[in-house]
Amino acid sequence: MAPQPEARIMTDQPILLKTLLTQRHWQTYSTFCKEYDKAAKKVDPSLQGGWPSRAQLHRWLTGELKGLPYSGHCRVLEAMFPGKSARELFSTNAVEVPTPRTEPEPARSAGPEVAACAMPQMADVTAVFSSRSAFSSAYPPSTMFDSAKEINAAGLSLNIICQSYPDHQLRRLLDSGTRIRCLFLEPKGQAIRAREVEERYTDNILTTLTALNITMLTRLRDRLDTASAQRLELHVYDETIRFNLLIVDRALCVVQPYLPQSRGVDSPTLVIKDNTAAEGLFPVFDQVFRDMWERSKPV
Repeated sequence: MAPQPEARIMTDQPILLKTLLTQRHWQTYSTFCKEYDKAAKKVDPSLQGGWPSRAQLHRWLTGELKGLPYSGHCRVLEAMFPGKSARELFSTNAVEVPTPRTEPEPARSAGPEVAACAMPQMADVTAVFSSRSAFSSAYPPSTMFDSAKEINAAGLSLNIICQSYPDHQLRRLLDSGTRIRCLFLEPKGQAIRAREVEERYTDNILTTLTALNITMLTRLRDRLDTASAQRLELHVYDETIRFNLLIVDRALCVVQPYLPQSRGVDSPTLVIKDNTAAEGLFPVFDQVFRDMWERSKPV
């Protein structure tokens, strides 16, 4: 029987569930879903995969929920946080919750993992680079892709996948179960020609490079077995290009705007790590990719 809804009074104090997720570093949507499934397996295997949508989780953590979630959600959440009832988890955190003890972390050298910014106004933006080349130096493709289970990319020629990551590595990923979706600007379309004019190319260089990259991935797909080939999806779109997007494992998002009269490599680059509790930009660009993919056509 579903709990009866009740009005919630909005306060500045955080919901206890949000505090506990943050303390355990479970606040990203993908991590939350994994931990949810672990608890669901113990409570009732039929509840696995029943985690809330991203929008639902956002409502849970911001106090917009009236009453409590359905009983299945409550059972799983209580298993995730033993000793806490669902009603307590959705109450405001009026008292300080002790931070779990952890071993001090060793000092790290400068690199991608220490780029996190603690400024609250930065939301889930963890690093900003002045150009694509500066970003590539800090985040080599192997660092992002080698253990990935899902890669979504949208932009113009997608050189980071087609030119900067070896074919045999792509094949290894696909054969091991990784899903890769690549969305190229249509080489025969009007938008890519407009971009060539904007970047002052007169030799069809963007059209040629994009067609070449599509052919490279098409040939790779042709050499794969049926199951692996189905995991490599190639689409094209013919729209004014605004962003180069790279989303890895629904947790890391790289955003590069296309500036007027500037090459893509000169674009400032944002690195965003999904943090549902931070109410950040990740869901915005994740939805941009989804919308573009739905409007595109397969190769």
